[in-house]
Amino acid sequence: MQVVMLLFPRFTQLDLTAPYEVLGRFPELQIHLVWKTMDAVVDNNGLKIVPTCTLAECPQADILFVTGGPGQIDLMEDKEILAFLRNQGEHAAYVTSVCTGSLVLAAAGLLTGYRATCHWLSLHQLAYFGALPVAERVVFDRNRVTGAGVTSGMDFALALVAHLFGEDRVKRVALSMEYDPQPPFPGGSVASTEPAIIAAVRGETAEFQAERDNVARRAAAASQAS
Repeated sequence: MQVVMLLFPRFTQLDLTAPYEVLGRFPELQIHLVWKTMDAVVDNNGLKIVPTCTLAECPQADILFVTGGPGQIDLMEDKEILAFLRNQGEHAAYVTSVCTGSLVLAAAGLLTGYRATCHWLSLHQLAYFGALPVAERVVFDRNRVTGAGVTSGMDFALALVAHLFGEDRVKRVALSMEYDPQPPFPGGSVASTEPAIIAAVRGETAEFQAERDNVARRAAAASQAS
């Protein structure tokens, strides 16, 4: 199966690398890291990852995957990327994402009428595109599979390969990675975090979230007009 994972400037590397670590352990999956050029793509913290092929050279995906990150804002209005995703998504067996990658899929028209999730701060924006926001860690709806915020990428990938290859095999992979989450303190989700911390994070990200919201609304209006 061909796995096409979209790179872009200012992506969040864990959105990509956590699923990559899981998917890369299954020889049935051939992974392609795709961007417009073969130049190294820099994530939002300065990590560089080199694509394995360009959009033009990319094979048809069996599994199409879009990561999230601050640079996702630009992709929602990038006609070349949206056309690429629509073309790939039309024939892919699975259309998937982690974090705000789902907003890019939504802007391409690939989540209209589907249940999907996203980072909690941006979850509501899926509704602008006709998707059905769901506050869950991993959401399956037919052949759409979406993961929530950054750290959900590992859970997303384990759930996907369990669906593809069976739970027993995936349990062996999870053990080989020693996947045994033990957070040092409660929190990490809205449901498990005290209100003061939630309010602080909302305040710290308010300006950026306002920009993301504005672009999401504009991209949704453009997709409806077309």
